[in-house]
Amino acid sequence: MIDARVAGIEKPSDDPAFTITCGMPRRKKEEPGFGPRLTAIRKARGLTQIELAQTAGTTQRSISYYENDDGIPPSSAVIALAKALKVSADELLGLRPPRVERVNDDADTRRLWKRFQMVTALPEKDQRAVIRLINSLVTLGAARRNGSVGESHGR
Repeated sequence: MIDARVAGIEKPSDDPAFTITCGMPRRKKEEPGFGPRLTAIRKARGLTQIELAQTAGTTQRSISYYENDDGIPPSSAVIALAKALKVSADELLGLRPPRVERVNDDADTRRLWKRFQMVTALPEKDQRAVIRLINSLVTLGAARRNGSVGESHGR
């Protein structure tokens, strides 16, 4: 260890304004590339690669390439894909978070989904209680369908 006084360097002050921290900057959480984003939106829409290709006016091979390659397709293809998926090009490119709703969901499913989203605003203890209640009801419903709860077996 070299003594700072011997090397002609003054000892740094204890003032935090003069403190320099040495270390590697933390890596930012990487956003998913175009391919994984396209795949997620396509699947959320309930489309196969072939169905998306037909709607976008391209081939299944192109869709597969876009989903598996790190590159971004030409702007004309991005526009066609965005129209086919009913999202903006900004959402498809990752500039905005996608607001993907499942196309085939009915009004009751959307209403239930909104209720479940409201549960996330509850305290954690209440969230766990809601999950336990749902699990109990689902188990009870399955048992009733199988005829093992509250029904006679001699029909």
